[in-house]
Amino acid sequence: MIDAHVHFWNFDPVRDSWITDEMNAIQKDFSPKNLIRTYNDLQISGCVAVQANQSEEENEFLLTLAEQNEMIKGIVGWIDLKNPNLQGRLNYWNNFKKIKGFRHVLQAETAEFILDQDFIAGVKQLKDFGYTYDLLCYHNQLDSIIKMVDQIPDQPLVLDHCGKPDVKSQDLKSWTANIKILAQNPNVLCKVSGLLAEADWKNWKEIEIFNCFDVIFENFGCERIMYGSDWPVMLISRPYQDWFNLVWKYAERFSETERKLIFGDNAKTFYKL
Repeated sequence: MIDAHVHFWNFDPVRDSWITDEMNAIQKDFSPKNLIRTYNDLQISGCVAVQANQSEEENEFLLTLAEQNEMIKGIVGWIDLKNPNLQGRLNYWNNFKKIKGFRHVLQAETAEFILDQDFIAGVKQLKDFGYTYDLLCYHNQLDSIIKMVDQIPDQPLVLDHCGKPDVKSQDLKSWTANIKILAQNPNVLCKVSGLLAEADWKNWKEIEIFNCFDVIFENFGCERIMYGSDWPVMLISRPYQDWFNLVWKYAERFSETERKLIFGDNAKTFYKL
């Protein structure tokens, strides 16, 4: 099994200011050694490490961790997609085979940024190097994401955290409508990850998460969904095992072949692990 979405960091209160005081459970360092026992217990063989800091130094940091820790099977790094010398930077990072794709924190950006033609042109260049692109956005940005994706129909894309639906309020109507549209592009996959951060951290109910899963599985199907934990961010709500068990419980309705796709094979194929 593969965990398609984890983060590692040496906590810096200035750089990591998005980790607020109410998230104090994760205001500390997290490294692969913190995951080894959990992965062994659950028979998870590796992970994809995803950028948490928007700098090329983040790529170096994750590559160093990957050299030291066999569990890191691939890296989703960061690169300035609007850099006039983007091709040169992509050529450079292409020397490091653990880097499988890139991500920008679009949830912090405006619709104008998402639909900026220089930015979209940058995403288009990724395909030439065999790179994937992770889409990170809130549910109320999905309309812009759809317009962006329409301009890059052949780029391998994955939607992080189910597009961050409003799990807490359960107001899922517009999110559902947009997921249906986005999923019509066969090159877009989806990670079932990150939903605990969008829920009432301490008081969410299983049905609230499963309502979101229903929409994702109906539209993407088991062949375009990959399991991810969003560890350590999800620790603001529950231990790792609780999230894994929740996804596994939902997936019990599927065949063994379909579960293998969700819990590993789709990530291996998408990220070329």
